[in-house]
Amino acid sequence: MAALALQDDRGRWLMHRRPLQKHHGGLWEFPGGKVEPGERPREALVREIQEELGLSLAPHAVQPVAFAEEDETGSAKPIVIMLYSSAWDGSPVAALEGGEIAWFRPHEIDLLPKPPLDIELSRRLFEKG
Repeated sequence: MAALALQDDRGRWLMHRRPLQKHHGGLWEFPGGKVEPGERPREALVREIQEELGLSLAPHAVQPVAFAEEDETGSAKPIVIMLYSSAWDGSPVAALEGGEIAWFRPHEIDLLPKPPLDIELSRRLFEKG
């Protein structure tokens, strides 16, 4: 999986709230999605962000910052999420596949209910910043 830490010029980060009927419904996460067979994570992220948010990103505009993976007690196919970062250029964004989106400061993200891997990703992202 690949996810995006998108920062605006006011130091806020875009988060996506998962639709209630989905796994981890109602929790906040970094937007992104699955890497399809034959795709590189960066390419998958660019595609997923276009599909989910309507935002066009150039592959060179996203830089890897962290990753998180399920522990060994998880499923037979543990999930690994690669987190990439990019600055927002002000283009419109919308939750095109359901849920909602909002901008938050790092201390606000710490307080949001998140899936376990997004908790780890946010910790690693803000440790570096």
